[in-house]
Amino acid sequence: MAKKEGRSAGELEERRIVSPLSSSFMLTSIVGFLTSAFYLPTMVDVWPSAIDYAFAFGLVFVLMFIASLISMTYSPLSDHLQIDEKRRIKL
Repeated sequence: MAKKEGRSAGELEERRIVSPLSSSFMLTSIVGFLTSAFYLPTMVDVWPSAIDYAFAFGLVFVLMFIASLISMTYSPLSDHLQIDEKRRIKL
């Protein structure tokens, strides 16, 4: 039988590329989730489909939050520093 040539888990993990996300991305996900969880369901009397929209927006903002946590955990520190340097205003 021929030996299978496969990659080990370490080799695959080294190739993982995670883009750095800014802190405003995480803040937007938190504020958006809180808005969709607490404010939109109170509008059911005025807007009958508010619960459906609250669920959909809540799901999107939770996914955004998970993406920002993954970005904080796996992306290299140097990429985060480069994002901050682009925002600085030089006087």
